[in-house]
Amino acid sequence: MGATVTSRALDILGAFDGENRSLSLTDLARRAGLPLATAHRLVGELHRWGALAREPGGDYVIGRRIWQLGLLAPVQSGLRQAASPFLHDLYGTTLATVHLAVRDGLEVLYVERLAGHVSVPVVSRVGSRLPMHATGVGKVLLAYAPEEVRVEVLQNLTRITAYTVTQPARLLEQLRRVRAEGYATTGEEMSLGACSVAVPVRNGDVVVAALGMVVPDLRRQLPRLVSALQVAAHGISRTLASVQWK
Repeated sequence: MGATVTSRALDILGAFDGENRSLSLTDLARRAGLPLATAHRLVGELHRWGALAREPGGDYVIGRRIWQLGLLAPVQSGLRQAASPFLHDLYGTTLATVHLAVRDGLEVLYVERLAGHVSVPVVSRVGSRLPMHATGVGKVLLAYAPEEVRVEVLQNLTRITAYTVTQPARLLEQLRRVRAEGYATTGEEMSLGACSVAVPVRNGDVVVAALGMVVPDLRRQLPRLVSALQVAAHGISRTLASVQWK
């Protein structure tokens, strides 16, 4: 059976990502693997519905209607709402970049970010996805992920910087320590000049998210940052339990 109209339309929407937020019709067709004429027809329908918007230069971007629908997803309306006051308190206390993330398949999905004043390179954005093995929030989520997820991630440990951990045995030991100590750290594994620390966020006994911060250096302030993160994560967990978030 050939591709359906729905699957082709979804391929067009899936052509956008963190590095390709604005695409021409030709690029959309190429990235979606569709003939130009087919892409032109479907893009027109998506544009009329509001799923796509057209910029003055002619390129297409994700439309406001998709954004409005995204806000209805439980990960947005439940988790973000529960976490918001604690993220702002954490940011106000540390002035560091604060992240809230969940696992999406084999990657980290960033659902909230408050940018800090400290000048460190941060590649994450709300809605972006990054590798689990190279980020603090990712290592937390990977440590508590199902075994089959860990196995698959360990088979593809890509090197992003010279400091990225790409040895399966070493990463497994780090994940064991995450579960034993309650936090994960990275040192310039995703971006040079940026270190991160993260802790799990639980809903009952289940880890549903990770809360992290990005700073220039962890050596002198790790205990203070871990403590602040754990207090915030505990507050988020209490709120999730009170509203029976799923």
